[in-house]
Amino acid sequence: MQKRRQGVRGTGLPMIPLRDQVFFPNMVAPILVARDKSVGALDEAVEGEGLLFLVLQRDPQVEEPTKRDLHSVGVVARVVQAMRLPNGIAKVLLEGVARARMVRFYRSGPGYRALIQLVPFESHDSPEVRARLRRVTMYFEEYVRLNRQVPDEVLMGIQGEEDPAKVADFISAHLTVPPQVKQELLSAPSLEALLDKLLAILVQEQEILKLEEKIEDKVRSRMQEDQRQFYLQQRMRVLQEELGEAPEEEFSKWEEKIEAAGMPEQVEQKARSELARLRQMQPFSPEATVVRNYLDWLVSLPWSKRTEDRLDVELVQRILDEDHYGLEKPKERIVEHLAVVKLAGRIKGPVLCLVGPPGTGKTSLARSVARALGRNFVRVSLGGVRDEAEIRGHRRTYVGALPGRIIQSMRKAGSKNPVFLLDEVDKIGVDFRGDPAAALLEVLDPEQNHSFSDHYLEVDFDLSEVLFITTANTTHTIPPSLLDRMEVIELHGYLEHEKLHIAKGFLIPKQLKENGMDPSSLRITDGALVKLIRSYTDEAGVRQLQREIASVCRKVARKIVEGKEQAPVTVTARDLEGLLGLPKVQERKLPDRDLVGVATGLAWTQNGGDILHIEVTLFPGKGELILTGRLGEVMKESAQAAWSYVRSAAGRLGADEGAFRGKDVHIHIPEGAIPKDGPSAGVTMATALVSALTGRPVRRDVAMTGEVTLRGYVLPVGGLDEKILAAKRAGVSKVVLPKRNEPQVKEMSPELKKNIEFVFVEHMDEVLEAALLDEGKGT
Repeated sequence: MQKRRQGVRGTGLPMIPLRDQVFFPNMVAPILVARDKSVGALDEAVEGEGLLFLVLQRDPQVEEPTKRDLHSVGVVARVVQAMRLPNGIAKVLLEGVARARMVRFYRSGPGYRALIQLVPFESHDSPEVRARLRRVTMYFEEYVRLNRQVPDEVLMGIQGEEDPAKVADFISAHLTVPPQVKQELLSAPSLEALLDKLLAILVQEQEILKLEEKIEDKVRSRMQEDQRQFYLQQRMRVLQEELGEAPEEEFSKWEEKIEAAGMPEQVEQKARSELARLRQMQPFSPEATVVRNYLDWLVSLPWSKRTEDRLDVELVQRILDEDHYGLEKPKERIVEHLAVVKLAGRIKGPVLCLVGPPGTGKTSLARSVARALGRNFVRVSLGGVRDEAEIRGHRRTYVGALPGRIIQSMRKAGSKNPVFLLDEVDKIGVDFRGDPAAALLEVLDPEQNHSFSDHYLEVDFDLSEVLFITTANTTHTIPPSLLDRMEVIELHGYLEHEKLHIAKGFLIPKQLKENGMDPSSLRITDGALVKLIRSYTDEAGVRQLQREIASVCRKVARKIVEGKEQAPVTVTARDLEGLLGLPKVQERKLPDRDLVGVATGLAWTQNGGDILHIEVTLFPGKGELILTGRLGEVMKESAQAAWSYVRSAAGRLGADEGAFRGKDVHIHIPEGAIPKDGPSAGVTMATALVSALTGRPVRRDVAMTGEVTLRGYVLPVGGLDEKILAAKRAGVSKVVLPKRNEPQVKEMSPELKKNIEFVFVEHMDEVLEAALLDEGKGT
């Protein structure tokens, strides 16, 4: 280790205590001298040899320091230039000469003096010192590059310098570190210690500077983006001011809309909270757009807007009669429901569910209810809906989120008490995205829908004043929990005379208007309408009939325009083939004579009712039962049950007990391309089997329906209205029905039961008695 050379200046030197500056040997820098004692010491130095002793105070706040307030190691400096300013302060340029230790401190005359001992480093150029110096120099160069407070020209001060001590002092003097750290460097006991300390400081400072540079880069990047946003905002603000659309105007408009919306207190608080958030956002940021859309939904919903109900029961009945012919029972139930609403003053009770085949007027009936009540009308089709979010909406965290169909329709309605039609409720699906039917439970339950929760709104919406009506083609596919909340009103297919009346009173005037024709320019005869109904449509409702009438109107309109016909034009039954082509539907006909092994059944389809011919034949085989005609599982099981019953009761039914031996039985239902299923063909198959086994023909004008058990009992079935309607169309004169279905038949309209004899049975014996003729009376 290098030793310091010892030397004592016995006379001492004038001394200036420094508050926050540390001098190093060979360092040239100015200082300001203001304290009286320090000015006195400066004057004494200038008058003498021009040398001063500079030392750092431990506490810069002390005005008149003592020895304990000063560090022991300082620097002897030479006064290069001194200048007295007008305010009495002296500005001095000093040059550091050598390190020195203060031995004694005392006051002398106008200033301080100190007895000092010089402690310079020995100039020793060893490999260890050179190695340390090289690393210090390398780190200092990187330090200068990173530190903007140190100019690059500083590096020129160490280029070509051979003395390690001078290089170390030069680097120490140019570090931007606190005075106490520099004092530690000045007080280093040896050159090696100074270089080690200097290296540690440079390494630490370099890490700090790199971190600062990284932070500064991020800040600069953010500032540039903020400046860009600020610039764009200022430009947009100027444009908005030019257009008269200042930002404050936007917030004022939102305030006015929130006030005018009539929101509940909780919703208004939510809206104002979102508006406060919007004020803090960048106007054109994506999040601001999301908040604007949300506020737009909140202020546009009918929180307190409602229409006045027109609860005149007679007027409602008259409007329903004007809009719909027939449908007496559904209209009667609707009027009863509205009468209860009038007396109770509120809607409370089951939701009405209109069930019936397509085209029977379910949707238009709901629309007529809205017109009769003077309420707004909205419709939502639920066919194929599989995602719960379609009902409840998406949460706002998702891109492009919107409220569900319920809230969207309430906004469209514009009032909180519309007639709300949920169409095709039987066609809701279920998959991994949730169960929409479960979401509908809250909508339709009177005990819950006063606080319907939509995921997008995040606030409750009151649906308790809404009159919900649902429609379906069948109740079989409606979830039981949902069906339990609804009162089913069945709409059955129209009779032929009802379709004729609807066509003349509603469909023809409507199509003439839609096709731009004068009401007197076209007349369709009753015969033509009957042929249209029988030969060109096959439906329970009148939708296809309307399309065919529209087609007739268009073709006649073209002929009038082309000059081939002159108005008024009369269309007869003979003209239909020329206008519409050959008949599209083959009429369902009964057999032209009584046949063995052929029985007529009645079936229910989604298009209404239909007749079903069941054929049975026996031939040599292994005693197997063969079923054809694209039968479903339930119908196959019905056939098995009927076959088992016939075999077990063969003797009692008049069949030869050996008739089954070595014979196969083939049951076929024609129109094999159409799938068929259900239990109601059991009695028909059993009748056809007995007829084939006994040779007794089945009466051609008898049709039947019912489920049969292994013991021959006949069980009740559904869809009777549609089935009786199909029997009436086909010309059936006698219908065999289960005894337990008799109450339903009694409630049917007299027109539907006209010219039909009903036979109610409990056992197959009664069916066979009504349907079979004696052997030899048929073919």
